[in-house]
Amino acid sequence: MGDAPEPELEAVLDGGAWELGETLGGTPAPVRLGRNVCYVVLAVLFNQEGSLLLVQEAKPECRGLWYLPAGRVERGEPIVAALRREVREESGLLCEPETLLALEERGPAWIRFSFLARATGGTLKTLQDADSESLQATWWRGDPRSLPLRSADILPVLELAARYRRSPAHPPTLPRELPCSPLCLRLLLPFSNASGELWLLLAAAATPQLPVVACGTSPAELRAGLRPPLLRLLRERLGWEAQPAALGLLGLQHSPGDAGDTDGICFNVLLSVAPGGQRERPPEPRDPALRWWPVREELRGRVLQRMRASVPVRS
Repeated sequence: MGDAPEPELEAVLDGGAWELGETLGGTPAPVRLGRNVCYVVLAVLFNQEGSLLLVQEAKPECRGLWYLPAGRVERGEPIVAALRREVREESGLLCEPETLLALEERGPAWIRFSFLARATGGTLKTLQDADSESLQATWWRGDPRSLPLRSADILPVLELAARYRRSPAHPPTLPRELPCSPLCLRLLLPFSNASGELWLLLAAAATPQLPVVACGTSPAELRAGLRPPLLRLLRERLGWEAQPAALGLLGLQHSPGDAGDTDGICFNVLLSVAPGGQRERPPEPRDPALRWWPVREELRGRVLQRMRASVPVRS
């Protein structure tokens, strides 16, 4: 493979983690949970009979309404630990995550991780156990739309969970523990032509790597979503006016510290670009820090498979 980052690429294709290298555009600012970023976890659990775990809200603004177990990640808390805590506090049950179902975002200021999980123990919360976290929990056999829901935004996630249980659309995907200070995107950007040749974009640093772009931390950038840094890379650094077709998540790495200096997350993302025209080769980058690498045959099948199998990113 020569000057291509084979170990990094294989780790990303496997949903794993990799040490963060140089970031295009210089050193990004670190993020702080609770100050300029907010992470939320949401859990979908079914029992052996196929019933769905729902909790009845206790908060004054939505008291008595039903929802999935959900809540904010706390400072110094890994994402999976937050999921376990929220499910335990709101339903009384212990759980283990199986896979991410979706990454939902409104810019770095609000990112929600929706998991499919399974119950591993505990006791279902009843009205006698009501507290500020929830009033009670239940295994609901019927259509959740027949209940007064806190929000219908859980319905698309439930549809993803139902599809995944029937036929998994992607490999099990869970956060990997590796520290990261900024909020950034490690990009897998493929280009293919009618002849079946395949290229990947690389950052041509001293050690070639997959490109990493940082999300900004200004108020406007925090509200803009995760796609703008990628669009800027396409248009300004590549000079490519292609229209991105979809953004998928291959994996993510996060390992918070007590000092709050590793609240960031590196998302390994796949950006699919709609084919346009009869271009036989990828566009020549404007930025000399970028170059295209022709994928060798041994890896081509794996890259193509992952292009069809990633966790959806919803804005």
